[in-house]
Amino acid sequence: MNNNRFKGYSPQRRRFLKNSATLVGGSALLSSLPVSWAFADGKPETTAAKLGFIALTDAAPLFVADEKGFFAKHGMTDVEVLKQSSWGTTRDNLVLGSQRNGIDGAHILTPMPYLISSGAVTPNNQPVPMSILARLNLNGQCISVGSDYADLEVQLDTREFGQALAEKRAGGDEASAAMTFPGGTHDMWIRYWMAAGGIDPDRDVSTITIPPAQMVANMRVGSMDTFCVCEPWNNQLVNQGIGYTANTTGELWNDHPEKAFAMRSDYVEANPNATQALLMAIMEAQMWCEDPANHEEMAQICSRRRWIHAPYGDLIDRIQGNFDYGTGRVVEDHPQMMRYWDRHASYPYKSHDLWFLTENKRWGYLPQDMDSAALVEQVNREDLWRQAADRLGVASSDIPDSTSRGIETFFDGKTFDPENPQAYLDSLEIKRLT
Repeated sequence: MNNNRFKGYSPQRRRFLKNSATLVGGSALLSSLPVSWAFADGKPETTAAKLGFIALTDAAPLFVADEKGFFAKHGMTDVEVLKQSSWGTTRDNLVLGSQRNGIDGAHILTPMPYLISSGAVTPNNQPVPMSILARLNLNGQCISVGSDYADLEVQLDTREFGQALAEKRAGGDEASAAMTFPGGTHDMWIRYWMAAGGIDPDRDVSTITIPPAQMVANMRVGSMDTFCVCEPWNNQLVNQGIGYTANTTGELWNDHPEKAFAMRSDYVEANPNATQALLMAIMEAQMWCEDPANHEEMAQICSRRRWIHAPYGDLIDRIQGNFDYGTGRVVEDHPQMMRYWDRHASYPYKSHDLWFLTENKRWGYLPQDMDSAALVEQVNREDLWRQAADRLGVASSDIPDSTSRGIETFFDGKTFDPENPQAYLDSLEIKRLT
């Protein structure tokens, strides 16, 4: 089957998604979500939660909240932070929920709670309502290229790279680009990057799914020509001499949203106090991660077996914002280094979620007529983030005035106006609308 599509994607699924889009408000899809409710003072209803993560540096707030005692500080003394082998495993365990030996929430690719809530990626298309409570970071992913293309020194412009891939295919070999989950952030970045230079990610290459921790090993044996993933795997590729960094994704879209902290909506509804406690703990951990004085300790924490289990040397440089691209290009104190708190990194802008849904429509993962704005209103719980910020005494300057960051501009000059997503879609030459 086409590696670019969800398992089981079909005309029947497309019809399901179109139908599900009309269910917002009094629907089987999202009816378990309260329209609004005020945080009730008092102790958490439960001290337990099972939270999943993938071995990536943008999961650091969860590691730090556990290691530095932020969960316990807010009364959540029985939180389990559990490593997942892939984003598919994260999805499966969220669908199960902790009562069926799964998980309650996770460090997650921002589009995934929407794909799960809509039933686009769940067994039998069964919707599982999810709530995005915070963004975990901005920037910090990278697109890497194999050493076979060292002479091209690929950066943002993919035109010459596209020609090289075409020559490879003409010689009878497959050209492959790897991401971590169909419709996820890494899929969106590598598709946008390739398409901007005229490479069709569905027709000119095989866009394949590889778990993050397996990227370097697969590049070593020639399974792909390029990949997009978070750290430390891009830096490890450079350190092992297998390839180089073409760009860090903040160069594609400055201060772009990346991972989210999301939970099953039934947990949020049943445990409002516990949800606020978890959210406050993670927000405090994000503040800790942002502080440069903590970056060495943060790299040490990330390197541990229970978390990323990667050498400290593969972690520290890019955590500190120092990027050796592996081509002789070195940027210190990188302007697009990963942000955990500064620049409103933690706040989940609704306008950003709308862009991810629009891109999922662009590539045929979601139907064009799905009501994206309504789905964002149901899944994005920025209201709970604001409540947590208020309880933490967060400075007003760290709290956005609006749920929209406004018009966004990408490296190729394209713009996304959240007030007119269709104009953005219309401006894109390469797309796969359904």
